[in-house]
Amino acid sequence: MAAGSALVIGVGAEAGLGAQLAHRFAQEGFRVLVAGRTEARLKSVATAIKQAGGQAEPIAADATREQDVIALFDKAVMRGDLELVVYNVGNNAAVPLLDLTAGDFETFWRQNAFGGFLVGREAVRRMLPKGKGTLLFTGATASLRARPPFTGFASAKAALRAVAQGLAREFGPQGIHVAHVVIDGVIDGAYAREKFPDFVRAKGEDGLIDPGAIADVFLSLHRQPRSAWTHELDLRPFNETF
Repeated sequence: MAAGSALVIGVGAEAGLGAQLAHRFAQEGFRVLVAGRTEARLKSVATAIKQAGGQAEPIAADATREQDVIALFDKAVMRGDLELVVYNVGNNAAVPLLDLTAGDFETFWRQNAFGGFLVGREAVRRMLPKGKGTLLFTGATASLRARPPFTGFASAKAALRAVAQGLAREFGPQGIHVAHVVIDGVIDGAYAREKFPDFVRAKGEDGLIDPGAIADVFLSLHRQPRSAWTHELDLRPFNETF
């Protein structure tokens, strides 16, 4: 069993990816720090992990605020050896380009590229003295191509991908494993089932991505031997076109 700690940034609803990542890491013995902006949701996820026999602590933080991120990592390293960090922040929204305000565009950028930069920088600062650690970023179809009405979101996700690449190339040789996971499909969580029930039904069995299966892949990336590291991979349902 792992003895260190794992920090998951971007934890929301219990059925979401962030919460499932936290649960999976706790099952492997990590002390999990669940971070996000909504304190009630964080406490709910942490309580569920503890009830299942794991170790978890909720920490409210906004990944787009530098001081929040620095304080978050200061707390994380105080809780134990920080082995694994996941950046899972970035809400999608369909906004036609001519309706996209400057504020909307900046918000997308802050949630994805800027927040990813802040978290990546602070994670590396803590991991470099040990010469090891894993830093994972949740990407999307939009990380690779922009299609309307998601131009704002895609520009931000593409920028996050560049942040991950830069971190991997600079710090991989120093022992920090940085990976970017492209989620090319809809995650089977409360958000999709509540907001797009007809779409979910149309996709059929196994037509959405099981967040637990995604969590298994994230864990496998952390476990890769450094002689065979993956930087980027993509995940999609078997019937998803690409």
